[in-house]
Amino acid sequence: MQLFGAIHLSTLAVIFLTGAFLIAMQRRGNRWPLGILAFLNIISYSYNQAVYNTFDYQIALDHILPLHMCDLVAFLAGLALITRHPLACELTYCWGLSGTLQALITPNLSAAPPEPLFFSFFLHHGVIVMTAIFLPTALGWRPRPGTFPRILICNQIYFTIALSVNFLVDTNYGFLLRKPSVPSLLDQLGDWPTYLIWLQFIAATLMGIVLLPFSRSINVWRFSRTNV
Repeated sequence: MQLFGAIHLSTLAVIFLTGAFLIAMQRRGNRWPLGILAFLNIISYSYNQAVYNTFDYQIALDHILPLHMCDLVAFLAGLALITRHPLACELTYCWGLSGTLQALITPNLSAAPPEPLFFSFFLHHGVIVMTAIFLPTALGWRPRPGTFPRILICNQIYFTIALSVNFLVDTNYGFLLRKPSVPSLLDQLGDWPTYLIWLQFIAATLMGIVLLPFSRSINVWRFSRTNV
């Protein structure tokens, strides 16, 4: 698939229009868009795993655990929609818009239609981004005070667990041991382990940016005595 080619751009347009339609229907009082998104989070993750499990052992090993950030967010997004759990909502919003959105814009993907991997990739990532936008725009969710430092702590927990598993069983969850095989933004950040340091700074910056719309009304930047 050509990056920013006709197929890529048309797929992004379909995701955007689908998300906009579901948000509009929810805001008009319909309840079914919420159910559709929750259901799609389950289907997209299951379909994604089934597609990867048809490949060789190493590829299956790299996807059998939900330790790619987008796999983890797929679970969190479903939990956020069904339970409105505060931390699940915060992680879905911040990780979805700062991480998964980047995967849609610069996908680690060589497949094109009608290959199952193409549909698996964009369904899986597209539903996460739609959910991240759906939470504040359709459900009225707002982050709690102290969201930003709380997210940074979660980032380090994820980073430590994923990197440890990678070293133990020679996987590449989160691309923390090796860069993607296709061109990506990581190519501009130096060699391993230098790009891991830059990745941390960029992730923190992007998550701060996506929280800016809430900064005037909610103190998302630091903990308070009421939310520690």
